[in-house]
Amino acid sequence: MTQPVQTGHPRITNTNAVAAQHIKVLVHGPSGAGKTRLCATTGGRPLIISAESGLLSLREYSLDVWEIKNYTDLAEVFTFLRTDTTYDWVCLDSISEIAEVVLAAEKALTKDPRKAYGEMQDKMVALIRSFRDLPKNVYMAAKQGKTKDEMTGAVMYGPSAPGQKIAESLPYFFDIVLSLHNWKDEEGNYKSAFQTRRDAQYEAKDRSGALAPVEPANLGALRTKILATTTTKEPPHA
Repeated sequence: MTQPVQTGHPRITNTNAVAAQHIKVLVHGPSGAGKTRLCATTGGRPLIISAESGLLSLREYSLDVWEIKNYTDLAEVFTFLRTDTTYDWVCLDSISEIAEVVLAAEKALTKDPRKAYGEMQDKMVALIRSFRDLPKNVYMAAKQGKTKDEMTGAVMYGPSAPGQKIAESLPYFFDIVLSLHNWKDEEGNYKSAFQTRRDAQYEAKDRSGALAPVEPANLGALRTKILATTTTKEPPHA
């Protein structure tokens, strides 16, 4: 097995050390699929950053919530989390709704809707990257939207947000993108699971290589499985 080269230069690290402690995951699903309820499955101490009023599904749990009403609230919670040591998970529920909050604020500042959308998209890109890169596990929920190929008629489901740029960019910000599915089994019991691979209908990806095509809808179990995979592979040869 090839050993890492010891260069001694502080700017050179090794791919073995990447994401050794935390995971960053984006989950999209239709309304009512259980995206908010996933915040209760971390197995740790999450802080929920919510721009929605739909926290009723978490009423049986004791979870801390920071409600977002405007962009100033977002800046405040980010500043808090940069030095916080209480929470090991940050759950943004949902990034789509947060983008709506930012867009509403921009629309109030200008009569030009194109400018408002442009400012919102720039701020959201910076915000998503900033929260994603916090030294914590990060879960972002997103509404699920669909796009139709006008040539083939094929429909693709993926994360949705106001502004085409944000919707198209969201999957690229994360190594783990999951589509949340739920159904009732033959006995009428409610079931849910993550789809981890992209197919002809749903956007998904797993750059960790640790996940099966279908995984239980549990963020804590997901983190354990990903971080337990520490196999070092030989680099490909030409």
